[in-house]
Amino acid sequence: MTASGDLKSRLVEAMPNLRAFAISLCGNADKADDLVQETLVKAWNKLDTFEDGTNLKAWLFTILRNTYFSQYRKRRRELADTDGEYSSRLSVQPQQQGHVDLQDVSIALNELPDDQREALLLVAAEGFSYEQAAEISECAVGTIKSRVSRARVRLAELMQIDSGDDFATERYGSAVLVSGDPVTRG
Repeated sequence: MTASGDLKSRLVEAMPNLRAFAISLCGNADKADDLVQETLVKAWNKLDTFEDGTNLKAWLFTILRNTYFSQYRKRRRELADTDGEYSSRLSVQPQQQGHVDLQDVSIALNELPDDQREALLLVAAEGFSYEQAAEISECAVGTIKSRVSRARVRLAELMQIDSGDDFATERYGSAVLVSGDPVTRG
């Protein structure tokens, strides 16, 4: 396989991670799919600018992030419930506890400031190192660490979690909230 062919196959391999990150940012699977598609089109058109040997996944996440925030700035003046997101929250909650827990985490994540949510998702959910997350977010490593820390504390507050003992194995996403030590307020 040629170097170009290998790069193209690596683009396809990155799609599930891109989609997961896009859903985390958008909170909507359809919008996330559109965002991933736009990201891949931009990446495809700029493959010649990608430097071989650098982190393709980080490059793609940067494109996705920049695309998302560009779109976000454009639609700030739109009606907030164009896709029925608000009205869908008014419906009866499902009986399955796992779905409810996931929805609780999603709602709490959406209440975090964009920069904190992004940092937390990059580090805790996507598994990027602080250095990689800082590169994607175009900020200092210390800034990412601070954002992740503040996001974890705020998420624990929003979900009324006092310690790591509050997690049942099937509930929430303890990896997102707790890194090493249980979440405590001191």
